[in-house]
Amino acid sequence: MNIDLTDTTSSRINSALVQARRATGSPAVGMVLTLVIVTDEGNHYDALRAASEASKEHPSRILVVIKRPGRSPRDRKMARLDAEVRVGGETGTGETVLLRLHGELANHAYSVVLPLLLPDAPVVVWWPEDAPEHPSEDLLGRLAQRRITDAQATEDPVAALGLRAETYTPGDTDLAWTRITPWRSVLAAALDQKHSPITSAVVEGEAYNPSSELLALWLAERLGVPVDRQVSEGPGLTAVRLQTADGVICLDRANGSLAELAMPGQPDRHVALQRRETSELIAEELRRLDPDEIYESSVKFGVSKLGNGGVGTLERDAKASPATQVAPPARSAASKAKAQKANAQKAKAQKAEGAAGDGKADT
Repeated sequence: MNIDLTDTTSSRINSALVQARRATGSPAVGMVLTLVIVTDEGNHYDALRAASEASKEHPSRILVVIKRPGRSPRDRKMARLDAEVRVGGETGTGETVLLRLHGELANHAYSVVLPLLLPDAPVVVWWPEDAPEHPSEDLLGRLAQRRITDAQATEDPVAALGLRAETYTPGDTDLAWTRITPWRSVLAAALDQKHSPITSAVVEGEAYNPSSELLALWLAERLGVPVDRQVSEGPGLTAVRLQTADGVICLDRANGSLAELAMPGQPDRHVALQRRETSELIAEELRRLDPDEIYESSVKFGVSKLGNGGVGTLERDAKASPATQVAPPARSAASKAKAQKANAQKAKAQKAEGAAGDGKADT
């Protein structure tokens, strides 16, 4: 059942939800959480479809916040709320409300969403694109126990990971981390079978792929070994190689669906590592609403060593402990020039100090 409301209020939307539930013969509220999706008109369809698929596993009230501030000064000064209430049919046991915030109201989404939250139920906020710099300080983010972003959807995914590390608050997570859950599971199971010491690792994946960077950071932080980040043609993550005293443990996924696991002294085996849809990623995140401490430690570990754009090979910092360092890829030409200029200034200052010291010694 669909109910369209024009120039409405949150109170009228709540009344429409009750009316729709009664019309479908399910007056009781059976949802387990409220999922708030903050997006725009161009991306809301795909996000809503993914959330609707995930709600089959986690019945929820889905609130889609679509901000339309307007282009002209007249449009920006107006304030209007249009809504579409969907109950039953494709929504299954859940409820969906599309909220279109026009004009000045686009800056006050918090006041519209707050009355529509399910009482005594967890709140999850998901930004499919254009997430705020500090999700937990966003007014909508403050309502949530779980805040989901996606570094893959940004122009500079690796820089987005650095920002996520700097602004991390318990409850934050990123779909770039969710995408590597199967990889982490298979690698952990492989290491349970093989007890030889790990001396180094290599992670291969597409350039500008945040999941590859996170997997490299996770391995470096957990294993305490140097991890090289190498660029491949993809799709996505393509291979992980762990160097052991007995040989190489290799998890290779060349086609994006079926991977081959090779371990010293054991026959090669095939492992299903299908690239998952967004709906599966969201469903996984909704299974746990407590802070992800492993994600926190991984994204914070060595994130300052991530390269510009993630292009090239990650190398160890020779001055640091080889067990804890993942250094950045080759720097850009501008970065090199800046570093060379700084080094020249430093050498000039040291030369001047040396000359002053020689003068003092002569006197």
